Amino acid sequence: MKFPLAACVALTLVSCFRAAPVATTTPVKIKRIPPVVSPTPVPSIPAIATRATVEEISGITFEGVAFDSRNQRLVVADQAHGPGSQYADAAAAARVLGGSAAVNAGFFTPEGAPLGLLVNSGKTAGAWNSSSSLGGGVWYETPSGTSAIARREALGRKAATATRECLQAGPLLVENGHPVGGLEATKTSARTVILWDGGTRWWLGHGTACTLASLGQALATGQPAGWPVKQALNLDGGRSADLWVSESVPGGPVSRRPPWNRPVRNFLVLVAR
Repeated sequence: MKFPLAACVALTLVSCFRAAPVATTTPVKIKRIPPVVSPTPVPSIPAIATRATVEEISGITFEGVAFDSRNQRLVVADQAHGPGSQYADAAAAARVLGGSAAVNAGFFTPEGAPLGLLVNSGKTAGAWNSSSSLGGGVWYETPSGTSAIARREALGRKAATATRECLQAGPLLVENGHPVGGLEATKTSARTVILWDGGTRWWLGHGTACTLASLGQALATGQPAGWPVKQALNLDGGRSADLWVSESVPGGPVSRRPPWNRPVRNFLVLVAR
C-alpha cells in the first residue's frame, strides 16, 4: 500500500521519538547519623563555681567535681612511655599540671597503648577507633576553646585530629538528654564518667558499681550536679577508676583510688583558664 509523502514523514518521526523504557532502581537505605551537638548559647550570667559534689541516684553514688568551661578547662595528661611512667595516679597528674582535680581517662591495650585517639595541645597519640564501643564517643576541645561531647560518627576522624584536646572513649551513655539504647545490662563495675549540659556546665567523676544500662538511665533521669545531663560519656572504670579533687575546691579534698587499682595510660586534669 502506498502512503502520501506527508504521512510517511509523520510515521518516521513517531517511530524516532518513542519513549525509552524506564529503568527500575532499588531504593537505597540511608543511615542517619546524629549531628554533632553544638554548645547552647549561654546568656550573660555568672559562671558556676567549681565544687565537689556527692549525689545518690537510683542506688548509684556519684562523686566528682562540677565546673564551668568559661573559667576552667580539661587537658589530657598522656604518658607516652606507658601506664605509670610519668604519673603514679590522678593526684600526681593534677599536681604536675597545676590542676585542681583529675580522673583516669581513656581505655588502653594490654601493652599500654591508647585504645582510641588522644590529642594533647594539638599533638596526637593512638589511632582513631572506628569500630569498638569503647571508642563510640569523643570529648574534645576546639582550638578556639569550645568543648563538647559527640558521637564518633558525627565528629569524624579528620575533625577530631584538628582539635586542641581530644579523648576517644565510650560508650555514650546519654545523648540529647535520653539514655542510649542497647547498653550492657548484666555486668557491674565502678564507673568513671564525664557529663555535659550542652552549654558550659560540666561534671567529672565516679559512679559506684553498676551496669552501663542502669548508669545511662540514672544520668538521664537524675542530676548529679544539679542540672539536666544532655550528653554523658563513659570513660575507663573498674580497676582503673581514680578520682582526686584538691582541698582548694569547695567540698574537697577527695581521693578515691582503691589499693588494688592498676596504673593507667592517661588522665583528664581540670585546670584554670
